[in-house]
Amino acid sequence: MLNTNYKIAGVYLTAKPRQTIVALLGVTFGISMYVFMISFVTGVNEMTNKLAFTSFAHIRIYNDGPKDNTDLISEKSNETALVNLRNAKVIKYTTGIKNPAELIKLLQHQPEVTGVTPQVNVSVFFRNGGNKINGMLSGVEVDAENRLFTIADYMVSGNWNSLKTQPNGIILGVKLAKSLRVGIDDNVNVLTAEGIMKNLKVIGVFKTNMGSIDGTKAYLNINSTRQMLAKNQSYVTDLQIMVNDYKVTAPLVQRLSTVVPYNTESWQTSNQQMYAQSKLYDMVARAVSFTILLVAGFGIYNIMNMTINEKIKEIAILKAMGYSGFDITVIFLTQALVIGVLGGIIGMLIGFCLGYIVELIPFKMGALDHLPMAYHVKDYLMAFLFGLATTFIAGYMPARKAAKIDPVEIIRS
Repeated sequence: MLNTNYKIAGVYLTAKPRQTIVALLGVTFGISMYVFMISFVTGVNEMTNKLAFTSFAHIRIYNDGPKDNTDLISEKSNETALVNLRNAKVIKYTTGIKNPAELIKLLQHQPEVTGVTPQVNVSVFFRNGGNKINGMLSGVEVDAENRLFTIADYMVSGNWNSLKTQPNGIILGVKLAKSLRVGIDDNVNVLTAEGIMKNLKVIGVFKTNMGSIDGTKAYLNINSTRQMLAKNQSYVTDLQIMVNDYKVTAPLVQRLSTVVPYNTESWQTSNQQMYAQSKLYDMVARAVSFTILLVAGFGIYNIMNMTINEKIKEIAILKAMGYSGFDITVIFLTQALVIGVLGGIIGMLIGFCLGYIVELIPFKMGALDHLPMAYHVKDYLMAFLFGLATTFIAGYMPARKAAKIDPVEIIRS
């Protein structure tokens, strides 16, 4: 009987090809737009994150010192005592991370970690003549830094590896170099908050297209930075950590917080605005795409309803011949599922082709030379399954209506 049901469904699908094609186009359009929009939004988010992660890591460990450096007298020591404290001095605590080598070994044994690099970060003033700009100087291990952040790929002049051989060489962000009006082989003065000044030679310029980075950041060899600050050869202020999946950092941060006596901070915490923006874009894209699929589902519902109204006498005859309500449901539900499967497959192919074509079109804006697209299997499966579910529901409701038809009343009328 089921084979007969499928044959009848096939006849109904081909009897009026125009209606079938319209329903098929509705599903195809909905799924193709879903795939295209999700690919585009995901691609933009991944490109933004890739650019952002040229300057900060997925997880950062740093020593921020005690929360209160001025608590010279405990407030609870004697609540009735009269205290006259004048010209209070802030106690100077040791900064930096102690025993960084041991901590790096610990981090490298964590299964999620793909790389660790130490840094010596110091807030400085960059000076050239009358130009004075506040920024961040990062002392780095050249090879380790490049393995994690691929900063060499963002060099617009000079060579990243020059930091190894030129202890007084500095690499500036492109906007910082422009503001200071300096180029390769020019000199820049660096002044720390403690009054330490050093004259450095510009040996390179990088461009990440992140304005906050390109306009304020510079790189120096980590040993040269330590010498400038008069620190020992193991002095480190930050440990930058990369993990397998940048979206999943909370478990590692929680685990490290219990064993590491320093601040452990994920990029989601330190860059909440970027994280929220990425989530918002993704939610909007999915909401719009789901709306398109729902509209396609209503179209299928209307077409199936019209088909049932047109075939109502034939349905009555089938039931009079012994076909049960289940058989009638199977006949019309099969039509909807065929439309859903065909529309889903064609829609995924069209969505992929649209994304591929758009990605080939030149589009110059900031760091982009084309519109970024992402092709993730899970997004395609999600589109197909949601489209199939939509067509199933849109076909099931009219099918149930057809199954409840009383053949006696229809034949009498």
